[in-house]
Parts: sequence; C-alpha cells; structure tokens
Amino acid sequence: MNASHGSGSSLLRQPRAVWAVAFACVISFMGIGLVDPILPALAEGLEASPAEVSLLFTSYLLVTAIAMLGVGWVSSRIGSKSSLVVGLALIVVFAALAGASETVSGIIGFRGGWGLGNALFIATSLAVIVASARGGFSGAIVLYEAALGLGIAAGPLVGGLLGSISWRGPFFGVAVLMAIALVATLLFVPKLPKPEQKLPLRAPLVALKHRGLLTMGLVALLYNWGFFTMLGYAPYPMHLEAMQLGLVFTGWGLLVAIFAVLLAPMLQRRFGTAAVLYANLLGLGIVMVVIAMNIDHPAVVVVAVIASGAFIGINNTLTTQAVMMVSPVERSVASSAYGFVRFLGGGLAPFVAGKIAEATGESMSFLVGGVAFLIAIPVLASGHRFITAAEKAAEQDAGETVATSAVEVIRPIGTTAAPPVVVAVGSRASASAVVDEAAAIARREGAPLELVHVRVTTVVADLAITPESEEDAADAIREQVERVSDGGLVVRGLLLHSLGDRGATAAALARHAQSVGASTFVIGRAAGDYLSKPLLAAFEGAPQRLVMVEADAVGA
Repeated sequence: MNASHGSGSSLLRQPRAVWAVAFACVISFMGIGLVDPILPALAEGLEASPAEVSLLFTSYLLVTAIAMLGVGWVSSRIGSKSSLVVGLALIVVFAALAGASETVSGIIGFRGGWGLGNALFIATSLAVIVASARGGFSGAIVLYEAALGLGIAAGPLVGGLLGSISWRGPFFGVAVLMAIALVATLLFVPKLPKPEQKLPLRAPLVALKHRGLLTMGLVALLYNWGFFTMLGYAPYPMHLEAMQLGLVFTGWGLLVAIFAVLLAPMLQRRFGTAAVLYANLLGLGIVMVVIAMNIDHPAVVVVAVIASGAFIGINNTLTTQAVMMVSPVERSVASSAYGFVRFLGGGLAPFVAGKIAEATGESMSFLVGGVAFLIAIPVLASGHRFITAAEKAAEQDAGETVATSAVEVIRPIGTTAAPPVVVAVGSRASASAVVDEAAAIARREGAPLELVHVRVTTVVADLAITPESEEDAADAIREQVERVSDGGLVVRGLLLHSLGDRGATAAALARHAQSVGASTFVIGRAAGDYLSKPLLAAFEGAPQRLVMVEADAVGA
C-alpha cells in the first residue's frame, strides 16, 4: 500500500475562542475529583459527620439530573454561547458562595446551584469547541480529549494543594478560574447560530419509553450508585492528609482519562460492547468488596481506589456508546434522557450510603455499592438483545462491527465491472480538491468513482456529539456527486454513519472500500494525518493504494 505525504495544519493553531472554552473544560472536569481530598478536613472543620458531608455530592448530582431534562430545551432556544455563559456564571457564583459558607448545609445548597451551572456548561462546551476549532471535527475532539484528561488528572492534585491550606481553597479556586474562563468566553467566543430545531421540554422523558434506552439508563444508574458511594466515602478509611489524598485521586484520575479516551474504544472493537461492560461491572464489584473487607487497611483501600479508575474510565465511555447505539431518537435527546437517569443514581447513593454507614459501619456502605455494580450485570443482560441488534444491523450494512450503520446510495449512475476508486469526502469546500484528484485517477484507470461521506458520532468519556445533521451530511455528498458527474465518469455517492472514536471512522471507511473491492482509496491530507494509522490497520492490505491529497480538506 502506498501513501503520499505532506504537511498538515498544526492542531495548536486554534482561535482564541477554542482555548477559552478548552480552559473552562479543564476546570469543569477538575470538579470531578476536586472535592475528594478535602472531605475529611471539611467534616472536621464544620463539625459534620461523613454522612452530612456526602450530601455535597447528592445536592450537586440531583440538581444535575433534573437539569439534564431541560438543557436541550434551553440551549436550542438561547444558543450554545448563551448557555455556556449562563452555566459558567452559575458555577462562579455558587462555588464562591460554597467557599464562603459557615455551615455544611449552606455548602450543600450552593453545590446544587453549582450542579445546575455545570449541566448547562457540559451540555454545550463540546459543541462550541467543534463549531470554533480549526482542523475540523477531528481536531476539536483531540482538544476536548486533552482537556478531559488534564482536568480529571489535575483536579484531585489541585484540590489537595488548595485543601492543605484550607478546606475553602478548592471552592474559591474554582470560582476564580471559572471567572477567568467566563471573561475569556465573553470576549473571544463569537455568537453562534441557534439550532434550527427547538427541542420540546418533554422530549427526554418521552425518549425513556424506549426499552433499550431505559435499560441502559438503569445500568448507568446502578453503576453511578456504586461509583459515587466509593467517591464519597473512600477518603475516610485512607486516613491521609489533603495533599496525600490529592495524589491518590490524581493516580485514579489518570487511569480514568487513559482508559476512557484510549483503551475503551480498543477493547470495544476487540471484544464487543456488551462483553466488555459485563467484565467491567464485575471488576468494579470485586474492587468494592475488596475495599469493604479491608476497611481497616488503608494501603489496600488506596490501591483499590486507584485501580478502580481503569474500570470507571471504560464504563463511562462504553455505557454512553451503548446508549447511542440502541437509542432511536436524536443524540442530544438520548444524552439528556440518559444523563437524567444516571445522575439520579449518583445523587441518591451518597445519602443512602451515609445512612447505612451510620447504622452499620462503613464496610456495609461499600458492600451495598458493590452489590449495585453486580445487579447492573443482569439488568444489562435484559437489554443485551438491543445492543446485539444494533451491532448486527451495522454488520449487515458495512461488513463487520458496530462502527458503521445505514449505507445510503445518494445517486448511482451506470454500472461497471472495474474495481472502483473510493474517495472520502469532507464537508468543507476545500474537499473539492480531494474529489478532483480521485476523479482524475478514476478517469485514467477507466474505473468508477465512489464518493463516501461519514456522518460521525463521537463518544468522549460520557458525552456524545454528532455535529452534522443528516440533511447536511447528505448535501455534502450530493454536491460533490453533481459536480463531477460529467464526461461519462461512473459515479455514486454514499453516506455512512460511524459511532465511536477515530478508529471506528477509519474502520467504516476501510470496510466499505474492501466490500466494493476498491483499487485506490483517496483521502485529504488533513484527514489522512488524523486517520492514517487506523486506516492502515483497518485496510489490512486492501485496497492496493492509499493516496493522501495535499489540500486543506477535512475528511469524513
């Protein structure tokens, strides 16, 4: 297989709007582990029990759960930038109020307001980065993944550093950093167009009538029950100072980020979504039992908590991916419905675990959390057929795995026995240069030309985004088909659908090229840089040539 090479644009040369939102994303993701290092100090400083302190998670997550039902309704009416600004402002105000509070009940209440702001921010931040980034969708996702990894890993460390000074430090730290992000967003992020379609407020609840979506939501509820039991109570039996706890949860956060972004998609492609989730939930259940049985051995608890980061990273990504696979509704609606159910579990767990701990001891809280992980396995099995059906539908349409579904012939013109030249078509005007090169190759070889565009849904940890509507995706390929359909060239355009990471997109393209026996596969250099390794791995020797065209084109 041959490939031509050239220089691509730098991922780091981004508009200030992208860096402003990416910075805010880092701070937002810090919030996942920021509070853990200060839980014991906060309980001591405010003379509160661990059960009372755990309500910081409950108020935050329950408000987030309810807010998930309305974030789509709000953002579809006021636009992404306005939603982002409102979310950031709420986080700044309520984080500062929590830091200034003199009572644990005050902090609990202010954390609820923080949760409302975070729901608005997370629901729109990825969309704003995608809309603003240079280098197209792929570059935006890389930046978001970097923000995710940095935020999750750095959050506990920052929490430990500030918490070693005062338990108020992390709250004020978030307020200051998010205030900087708010000012940068107001100054640098341009006004973005409002969505053409306004979502009805009841759409997420109506979506839960679908059995597959509800089943995966319940799996996530049980998973979050166990997860937030551990997150809320693991710091106490470790008996460590704030900085030491920060280092423990930094190790945990590194594993969460690495497994969520890099390893979960690889495992999914190798073993399948359901199989990995079964093993993962079992692993989490075992980890919780180990903690429960060794509650008086801090070193064991530390190792178990850090190791759990790998399982949590995998679960965040693959549960979200399974939801997107089985859901019959728009991605944004499915995400809101799923978020509502799963955050209910996360919100209720700390409160219930606190009551259990007060009545029977901390060990029983962890055991109940472990049981929640294990119960999720038969619940997942009850919806196994939905995942299997989605995977089989993809295989029937595109050959092997879940990455591609629904192949649509846009415009078939004539027939020929010669192996076709296949070109990946981007959505920007500069993609025409790539198509023209592929058409020239097809004419020289007397071969038909297939123009393929991939409508991508990418899952990053527990978020999913499809930046392109079905209509826009079809228009992108139609435009190119009509442009080159002359001079007797045999042309057809196809629209593919990919769910997952860049490997899934590359596999979708490669499987199609193999299924039609393509002699040559043509892709723009910008997309080739992003997809070259997974493409080369997916092609496995066919087609005979992989050509990268020097053009500022954003690939499929």
